[in-house]
Amino acid sequence: MKYLHTMVRVTDLDASLEFYCEKLGLVEASRIENASGRFTLVFLCAPGDEAAAKAHKAPMVELTYNWDPEAYQGGRNFGHLAYAVDDIYATCQRLKDKGVVINRPPRDGHMAFVRSPDNISIELLQAGPALAPAEPWASMPNVGVW
Repeated sequence: MKYLHTMVRVTDLDASLEFYCEKLGLVEASRIENASGRFTLVFLCAPGDEAAAKAHKAPMVELTYNWDPEAYQGGRNFGHLAYAVDDIYATCQRLKDKGVVINRPPRDGHMAFVRSPDNISIELLQAGPALAPAEPWASMPNVGVW
């Protein structure tokens, strides 16, 4: 058994792609438009994993956009996606500069949480050892839920 992907239902494909690709930094590995089923699937992976993702050898996020409107509540009790990042402070600053709310700042130099446009919780983890606590992150409060 091997992990392939996590599926997240989205209500606005363009807003979700802007968040996951433009802001978070993932890249589109493949896309399936199914007119008879009235849905679009977009598979995203980390930068540099495109070839491995197309061969199903890298983890992916599958954004599922159902063409007929449907209200999703709380991500249908979905927990979170988690990504390791090279520099949690730089990543959070880049996201903040692009208008993303840092719901749980990386006060410990190790972990932060943000949310997608559909309120899917995204955990960011410092790759390797935690960075030394640094301002402004160390004294930032949590915002909303994560």
